[in-house]
Amino acid sequence: GTTWMQEILTLLFSHGDILPAKTIPNWERAPWLEQIYFRDALQDTAAHRLITTHLPARVLAPALQQSKAKVIYVARNPKDVAVSFYHFHRLAKFLPDPGSFDTFLTRFLEGTVHYGSWFDHVKGWLGQRQLLNIFYVTYEELHQDLLGTAQRLGTFLGCPLGPETLEALEQHCSFVTMRDNAMVNYTLIPSEIMDHSQGCFMRKGVVGDWRDHFSPLQNALFNRLYQEEMGDSELPTRWPMA
Repeated sequence: GTTWMQEILTLLFSHGDILPAKTIPNWERAPWLEQIYFRDALQDTAAHRLITTHLPARVLAPALQQSKAKVIYVARNPKDVAVSFYHFHRLAKFLPDPGSFDTFLTRFLEGTVHYGSWFDHVKGWLGQRQLLNIFYVTYEELHQDLLGTAQRLGTFLGCPLGPETLEALEQHCSFVTMRDNAMVNYTLIPSEIMDHSQGCFMRKGVVGDWRDHFSPLQNALFNRLYQEEMGDSELPTRWPMA
């Protein structure tokens, strides 16, 4: 979802010109706040500066509240997040060995994975809706209505979408196109950082892949915790958990 949003925003701000998306790696177009190279991005005074992060609200929101930044928060069904994160751990040599999926899922539910609890992360950012200029969107919405969601994003950003931008979005932001684009799919990352023999970063790009990974017991445990953590939350979108 983060990678998808990076591509969408690239095309929004280029007004449909796909050249930046085809020639500049996405981590340069929308650098990661957590990475040491981000210090160079601080010198960028461009009118539309894209910054990417997975940091929780408790870390980042106090600073954002003192800024003019607009925040786009992408959420996803936590079951699919767990599956995606598991496979990413297998690729990323800078993350611990995930072990079996069952072992990793236990850690995910405990919130002892990188960036902490999914539940706390989502609730933390949702709690900023009255304090920040924030656009909340789900991975599932992007799947269901990419162009409609992009138009709402354009309105939020004060960047209306012309026909050429919509056409470019439809072509460039399909999963297959992004998967085959070296500026997006992380194949440029050296093997000592990402072990490409373990699979592809752009793996499936589907909704509901968790059903191919969860056992009935895992699903029941997950649903129980989800209800405990999120049952009373006013989520703009709820995911099918069955």
